[in-house]
Amino acid sequence: MPNPERTEKRRSSIQSIDRATAILKALASGPRRLGVSELAERLDLARPTVHGLLQTLQAHGFVEQDRHSDKYQLGPGLLQLGYSYLDLNELRARSIGYADRLAQRTQAAVRVGVMHGSSIVVIHHVFRPDAAFGILEVGLQLPLHASALGKAILAFSPLQVVEDLMAEQLPRLTKQTLGHADLMRELELVRESGIATERDEAVLGESSAAAPIFDHGGAAVGAIGVVDATERIYPRALARGLSAAVGEAARGISRELGAPRWPHAAEA
Repeated sequence: MPNPERTEKRRSSIQSIDRATAILKALASGPRRLGVSELAERLDLARPTVHGLLQTLQAHGFVEQDRHSDKYQLGPGLLQLGYSYLDLNELRARSIGYADRLAQRTQAAVRVGVMHGSSIVVIHHVFRPDAAFGILEVGLQLPLHASALGKAILAFSPLQVVEDLMAEQLPRLTKQTLGHADLMRELELVRESGIATERDEAVLGESSAAAPIFDHGGAAVGAIGVVDATERIYPRALARGLSAAVGEAARGISRELGAPRWPHAAEA
């Protein structure tokens, strides 16, 4: 028979994890610090409960308290966890050298991304070599339907993935954002060439080109691409040599991951 005391302890532990997660999400939702009372009100929790959880999170470095205001913000422990995840991510590790060389070859910024729901999450970013300054884009989320990285993965994803996306309303981000029918036609072209492009579809004045990365099982697990001002990516047509450079980088990473061939046909 189940042990009632053990069951209750397990339930309590799960509840504590849920509440701690809610606190971390609340602190991550905006740039300003939050106090115990603000968090308690926002999460509809008792103040002593929030205070106790914050103390535990602080002990592990997941939150830190400002000594002047006594309010809390996310701590360096979470950053270390994030970097540990990225370092353990084989796709990112295998991509670093190829991304650096692609940036030098094209003189453009390079992104490596993976699919996450209806978005692409950037897991590695290389600044344009001649850029004086920039913002690191690791963690940036891009629209799956309006980014070259997204199209590159979508074109070689199982049919169900594409159908699920098409069942939703696709946000129109600019006048150039593709609708359902145009996107489907473009994905067919990407399957034929292995190269996906995007011209002013997510951000006016910014365009990109990307190619899919396959793993040892032939699944499209990510994509690598270049992004720059539209006049540099598309001086008239797609800049000369860009497709070859992006394709070679994707092929090299796929080979490192054990892909049997590139590009790999999508499975139904």
